[in-house]
Amino acid sequence: QVQLVESGGGLVQAGGSLRLSCAISGRTYSATVMGWFRQAPGKEREFVAAIKPSAGSTYYADSVKGRFTISGGNAKNGMYLQMNSLKPEDTAVYYCAADLVSLSDTYIYRADKYDYWGQGTQVTVSS
Repeated sequence: QVQLVESGGGLVQAGGSLRLSCAISGRTYSATVMGWFRQAPGKEREFVAAIKPSAGSTYYADSVKGRFTISGGNAKNGMYLQMNSLKPEDTAVYYCAADLVSLSDTYIYRADKYDYWGQGTQVTVSS
């Protein structure tokens, strides 16, 4: 029903910037919650940022707050993650995710609560 495709990953020097995009297609609902997660080798998939487009609410992991900005996410519109001041520890595969129903603040950080996922895009930050 919903297809997500990430793009914009790549190799960047520490301190640099990247902008990730998540293209959205298929049927969805206005209450959709969208987020970004990342997974580094040998680590669990972790929450990065999320947005509730209808309310304009945004959420960030402590590790990226002040450096990353999430935007977009309206039904059939793109979602974006502007990443500034990148650090080597930001290196991971980044995934966009969506849920068709607004998640509670408790669940929005949990990857297992999102029903739809993109294929991931690699972000590598060199030191």
